[in-house]
Amino acid sequence: MIDPVKISLSDYVLSGGGANGESYDHKTDPGVMLKLYFPGKIQQPYDEMMMARKVYELGIPSPEPGDLVVTEDGRYGIRFRRILGKKSYARATGDNPALVGQYAQEFAQMCKQLHTVHVDTTRFENVKDRYYRLLESNPFFTPQQKDRIGKFISDAPDSDTAIHGDLQFGNAIFTDTSRYFIDLGDFCYGYSLFDVGMVYLCCCLSHADFIEETFHMPKPVAIKFWQEFAVAYFGQDRPLKDIEEEIRPYAGLKTLIVERDTNCPMPELREGMASLL
Repeated sequence: MIDPVKISLSDYVLSGGGANGESYDHKTDPGVMLKLYFPGKIQQPYDEMMMARKVYELGIPSPEPGDLVVTEDGRYGIRFRRILGKKSYARATGDNPALVGQYAQEFAQMCKQLHTVHVDTTRFENVKDRYYRLLESNPFFTPQQKDRIGKFISDAPDSDTAIHGDLQFGNAIFTDTSRYFIDLGDFCYGYSLFDVGMVYLCCCLSHADFIEETFHMPKPVAIKFWQEFAVAYFGQDRPLKDIEEEIRPYAGLKTLIVERDTNCPMPELREGMASLL
């Protein structure tokens, strides 16, 4: 493992927070930002840094990753080249819901482009293998349920194209001239609906209070974002009802990730897998 560079947090100013840690901007160098994890976590930032480097080398539009760092209080993080003047599609939509259609269409075009990128499958994980592993370790599904979920995963189409792994509209940012994906620690490859399911989950299956706190908008605006996204991504010829019937089980699979992280069953998210269970 790479030895982390020691830094002083006094050189940085807090700019935001999330589920895994906090983000900081450098006080004197506007081109540097720091993603700092909560105490005691070195493997996760190390793995994300290595993945960010591989994704950046692949040509996926993303902030240039720098080095692994550690602060005086033992917190580990990653320095990135800061994207000046950026805003996430979630924050932009929350701040200006009248433009929800424009933002959803732009995000959909980013996703469609990402899902055409072919990757070296020896350098990245297959999304199916990731879900098999999550399914095996999940203590909240019965053996019969696991068999049905496993069959759905197995029967899904195969592909060697890129998958973000946490594809929600807070993980895509833009400036006046450019667009980027961020938080690429779960990047892998496979069938694109494994990715798009996350968009539906965040916009439609999640609780209203979670959407408000995490994505800065009321749930009706998030649902509108999904509806506009679906048309832009899948095309105008497919009825929304048909799209949602197809996407719901892929959205429901994200339950395996959430239940791993929370260590408790999530019935509201399992609704997406109702047809499998």
